[in-house]
Amino acid sequence: MSGYTLDAETARDRLSSEFGRAKETMAVVWQDTGAKFGLVILASFVFIGLFGPYIAPYHPIEDTLRRQGAMMRLTAPSGKALLGTTSFGKDVLSQFLAGARPTLIIGLFGGIGTGILGFLVGLTSGYFGGRIDEFLMRLTDLTFALPLLPMALLILSFVSPNVWLITVVLVIFLWKMPARVIRSEVMTVKERTFVKSARARGAGHLRTMFLHVAPNVLGIGFLYTAYAVGWSIVAGASLAFLGFGDPTTTSWGRMLQQVFRSGAIRVAWWWVLPPALGIAAVTTSVFLVGRAFEEIVNPELQTEEQ
Repeated sequence: MSGYTLDAETARDRLSSEFGRAKETMAVVWQDTGAKFGLVILASFVFIGLFGPYIAPYHPIEDTLRRQGAMMRLTAPSGKALLGTTSFGKDVLSQFLAGARPTLIIGLFGGIGTGILGFLVGLTSGYFGGRIDEFLMRLTDLTFALPLLPMALLILSFVSPNVWLITVVLVIFLWKMPARVIRSEVMTVKERTFVKSARARGAGHLRTMFLHVAPNVLGIGFLYTAYAVGWSIVAGASLAFLGFGDPTTTSWGRMLQQVFRSGAIRVAWWWVLPPALGIAAVTTSVFLVGRAFEEIVNPELQTEEQ
């Protein structure tokens, strides 16, 4: 049997220590003005994504607004339609509120999936080295060589796009950057004394990887997961704008595609600004939070700015 064991009490102590460190990190992030602003915007985005369809005044697709029997086409903001209407008489506010949910799903799950996959690939590659590292890094190089949008468009051309399929496609092409960075960090951490000591005491590879190496690179993993949320939102909106979004749902990218196809993009500012500003605000907020977190993960950035 292995001479190295980890009892339940020790495991609880480690988990408690990690949660405590996470709370301290969030407290430091909250002190950053830009990050605080970003967290408020992100919390609002999550709220709208969860409850937007329920608080929307009209159904974003089925309801057509009319005034004195005539369809309200491209009507500027008014009491009946606070953000105006589309060329099809649909309420822009309702589409904006309902469109936050697909955007949230693609951004959140695309970012988390990208972070987890990139973390696992980088951790495995950096820890084992040798042929495993060679194989995984050549696979990463191949992913770098394949441009995201053209390849995603190619894949989605042969299937019926939906929010979850688009999320999976984005994860397949976005995990490469976190994997590269995590691998570099792991190759440094695995040479430290405490890792070699764990191996000398009989710890197996999986135990060493996940209990000794992984906690020391989690910060980088969380950082790139946050960035991946922004990447996923922009990529998902780009695919929807090009006509490869989920045709059964309303999203912010799809709103921009519809206003462009209607020819009213230079006229109906009330139709353009809500989704455009929504995407810009959320992605900017993600990077503001990521920047503050990056200063914690990489203290050299704080030194350079002082």
